[in-house]
Amino acid sequence: MHNEYQIVDAKLEDLNTIIDIYNSTIAGRQVTADLEPVTVESRLPWFEEHSPDFRPLWVVKHEDQIVAWLSYQSFYGRPAYNATAEISVYIAGSYRSKGLGGLLIAKAIEEAPRLHLHTLVGFVFAHNEASLALLRKFQFEQWGYMPRIANLDGIERDLVILGKRLD
Repeated sequence: MHNEYQIVDAKLEDLNTIIDIYNSTIAGRQVTADLEPVTVESRLPWFEEHSPDFRPLWVVKHEDQIVAWLSYQSFYGRPAYNATAEISVYIAGSYRSKGLGGLLIAKAIEEAPRLHLHTLVGFVFAHNEASLALLRKFQFEQWGYMPRIANLDGIERDLVILGKRLD
């Protein structure tokens, strides 16, 4: 099944679809703390922070259509943390529960040595059971818990910090 999907570095022309997939998750209040859709223009600086050899942004293609993506983000923005990256995975609605999250996480772990990464972290809402299960499947452990840190439509939500040491 996975050989019908291709993971490639994102190009600028992919940003519209990346943002469409991201924005499609906002209303569900499971995945992101954004409350309103973001624009391509507002995310351009974020896109430009990525590079294939430091903090990649990958897209998953199926029949030449982008159906998911994974980004690495620098953790805390200080040089001492360069060997640590936060990963984020977003999947188009009709492609969820098809194993793409696992495909992307496996590749993120596999590529970590090439990227000089020793630690991967994920920040997941405590009520997002699917994402928590996915990261735990890859032996990410709970390293932190921040109760009632986000307010989503008047409901306070907890944030789980998961990490995986890769050495």
